[in-house]
Amino acid sequence: MENEPSRTALTTAYARAYHQIADRPTILTDPLAARLLGVTADELAELGQPTGDNPGAGLGVLQVGVTDRPRRLFFAARSRFAEDRVAEAAAAGARQVVILGAGLDTFAFRNPHAGLRVFEVDHPATQAWKRERLTVSGIDQPEGLTFVPVDFETDTLATQLETAGFSRTEAAVFVWLGVVFYLTPDAARATLEYVAGQPGPVEVIFDYLQSANTDQDRAQMQVRENRAAAVGEPWFSYFTPDGIAAQLRALGFADIEDHSATDLIAGYLDGSAEFEGEPQALRPVRIVRASRGQAAPS
Repeated sequence: MENEPSRTALTTAYARAYHQIADRPTILTDPLAARLLGVTADELAELGQPTGDNPGAGLGVLQVGVTDRPRRLFFAARSRFAEDRVAEAAAAGARQVVILGAGLDTFAFRNPHAGLRVFEVDHPATQAWKRERLTVSGIDQPEGLTFVPVDFETDTLATQLETAGFSRTEAAVFVWLGVVFYLTPDAARATLEYVAGQPGPVEVIFDYLQSANTDQDRAQMQVRENRAAAVGEPWFSYFTPDGIAAQLRALGFADIEDHSATDLIAGYLDGSAEFEGEPQALRPVRIVRASRGQAAPS
């Protein structure tokens, strides 16, 4: 819809907000998530108790982010993973981070790194809604944040970033979460080629869906793919860890790490997410970090 965020952006934001009150220990500390959405802790708690009499039951997609604990924990863990990598890069001297498909992310408003510029790239409608919410909720825009509206049907990432003041010659980190599977493989590769074209040290963090390798997994994946398409956000790409690694190495990235969703979550919860087996929703989900021209994280 015009001047509204995508359902994916809303689901992710509600998951981060509910994580603050429902999960202990907290993987990601984000005191601004609920405030940006304009919801109280009581309203979030009500969403977390879906019943036939619950007025929040009709919110559907928002409750997915609230009640689906494995997915909720992954949303928190992938953001934490990216923010940890940004912290390491900033300590090594990077002064630019580009958040591709920023949605309702709040890192720029919690950014603790002096001198680090944050470029939030997203569709103009999502950014318009977010900026309105920032005004209503009284969250000030920090000096180091630049909004970069990009409509990929009419704009190019390179042109819009350059216009916004992004330096192509300086070190940068690109954070690209919850986006790749909505792109065709060619479109995803084009963005990776742009990132790899950064002359200075560069790092990219993104999540992707792994190709199913059994008939049962393929059938379950098809059900989820159909649901995504039904809400107007179809999936277009799947990869394998070896295939992603080969693409990244071909583009010049030498240091690569790739994690399953469950392993990533467990790493922030003392080695165990306390799931019974691997949740179906997380089985195909992976996150990768690749860098070039800077030391690997310790």
